[in-house]
Amino acid sequence: MKFSFSDKDNFFKDYDKAYINPPKKLPLLIRLGAFISKKVVKKDLMIPKLLAWYPKAAFSSGVLESLVAHDDKEINKRLLKIIRVQVSTLAACPFCIDMNAFEYEEAGLSRQEIEALKNKDYNFHTFSEQEKVLMEYVFLVTSTPVVIPESMVEKLHKHFSPRGIVIIASTIAQVNYWARLIRSLGIPVAGFTDVCKIEK
Repeated sequence: MKFSFSDKDNFFKDYDKAYINPPKKLPLLIRLGAFISKKVVKKDLMIPKLLAWYPKAAFSSGVLESLVAHDDKEINKRLLKIIRVQVSTLAACPFCIDMNAFEYEEAGLSRQEIEALKNKDYNFHTFSEQEKVLMEYVFLVTSTPVVIPESMVEKLHKHFSPRGIVIIASTIAQVNYWARLIRSLGIPVAGFTDVCKIEK
């Protein structure tokens, strides 16, 4: 079977509603998780409700999200925000761009830098050399197949500690997980910000 992405209008499409509806009755722990999620992000998110069809997916996803880095002395909020927005854009996930670009200024990014990430302009003049190395690595890890040349490994070691590389790699993987799960279920944009639209 051969698949094609020739229909570019649908490739980046944000859907009005998910492909499936949540179960009519949510398990107690998932209702509690959805309630906590709503309190934290100030939005009634669809994803925990849909994952209620298979609660193990809901619980494991929640644990993954709770344990991933959100700020660190080496891999700070700005670097983590760059990773999150870049992966969201590369995965063409409007919901993810919407959520991960939210409060970009609090992470030390400008609107122009967010637009540069969305437009894959990784050489934008305000990005540091360390950030450019990070973005090159994000691009390689999010691509299929994942091929990391020796030159990239050398650049990583020049700019980051082994601990920092693990934080970066696990964050890239985590955002890829969410982006692909959310896209595969057709979760619509939640309305966190106005920067989620992907320009073709």
